[in-house]
Parts: sequence; structure tokens; C-alpha cells
Amino acid sequence: MKIDKRLEEQFEEIGNDHVGSSAETPMRKDAFDISDDEKIEQIEHQVYGIMETLGLDLTDDSLRGTPRRVAKMFVKEIFAGLHPERKPKASTFSNKYKYGEMLVEKNITVYSTCEHHLLPIVGRAHVAYISNGTVVGLSKMNRIVDYYAKRPQVQERMTMQIVQELQEVLGTKDVACVVDAKHLCVNSRGIRDIESSTVTAEFGGKFKEPGVRREFLDYINLDTEF
Repeated sequence: MKIDKRLEEQFEEIGNDHVGSSAETPMRKDAFDISDDEKIEQIEHQVYGIMETLGLDLTDDSLRGTPRRVAKMFVKEIFAGLHPERKPKASTFSNKYKYGEMLVEKNITVYSTCEHHLLPIVGRAHVAYISNGTVVGLSKMNRIVDYYAKRPQVQERMTMQIVQELQEVLGTKDVACVVDAKHLCVNSRGIRDIESSTVTAEFGGKFKEPGVRREFLDYINLDTEF
């Protein structure tokens, strides 16, 4: 029992401290052996069991459809980024106009889920790259952020995954990302600090140089009003 207690405390401590185990999302090899429809059916039964254990009356009109709604939301929406087939096709183009400065896409909305408590992470991502001859459509940067956000996440990992994906797409190390987000597992439970947010950053290539990094951060701080 004492060993079990220590393990439980260790797991709880890891979750509260938002420690990630890997730069890759932890996935089993058989993760996609069953279809989305089969996953929805299984999750529906499991959510039904959780709600029933909590003592909720699942014959009530308001609750009757909840297990199915939650199951579909998990598979088709908030965890849709787990499936590699949903990775956005990032079309690239030749930089024919020879634009040689950094391109910054800022204030990209982030809706993700903390993998330790399955509570929302809500914030903004700011992404930049310097072309080495290839450019990518602006909306694809948003879609890449959204893809990696739609899975159980640790913010540090998500920030790294966004940068690594764009580096691969663009064929350059000169990519940077900053994410500023609120974690409801901190804001609504545990310490319940509603004011705090978490900032993570990943800088690649030229963005490791202090001057280039400073320019990127200055762009982020520009007021944008329309």
C-alpha cells in the first residue's frame, strides 16, 4: 500500500507540474487499428459508466445524449489531431518575389487539452519563419497549430511540434513559435490562480540569434487593430 501511495503521489506531482515525457505525443502502436466509429461507440459506453458511477440520472432528457456527444467530441473534435491522416496538407510555393525578411503569423487561436487532467488550454500562438526559397500559405500555419493543439497536450511539447512541422514543410531551421495560454487545470482547480498564464517558446536556426529573436518578439508586441 505504501508503494501504491508513493506512486500515486508521484503521478499527481508530475501532472500538477505539467511535466511531459517526450517531444512526441505518447501513442500506442495499435492506436488506429479500429475505426473512428468504433472508438465513438466504445467511449460512449465508458462515459456512460463514469456518469452512472457519479450518480447522475441518465434517463433525464438533458443527460441522455451526453455520453454520445462526449464520445463524438473526443474523436472528431478536441482530439482529432491524434490521427495522422488529419495532418493538414501544407502546400509550398517558390519565393519568386524574393521576400527575404521574416514572416510572422501572430495571435493564432489555440484550443487544446491538458493531458494530465483533460481540461482546456486556451491561448494564442505566434509563429514566424525566414524563407530559404520556399513559402507556405498563411492559413496552413494556423492549421498546423490547430492540428497539434487538437490532442491531449503539454504546452512545451506542442510548441516544439509546431516548429518541427514547419521546419520540415519549409525545408529550413529558421522557424520560431511562442505560445501564451491559460490552463484550466491551474485556473479552475488545484491552486485556482485565474490570472496566471503559461508562455513557452521554441527558436530554430537564425531565431537563436539575439537580434533576430528580438525582432520577432517586437513584431508580436505590435498592436493590431482593424
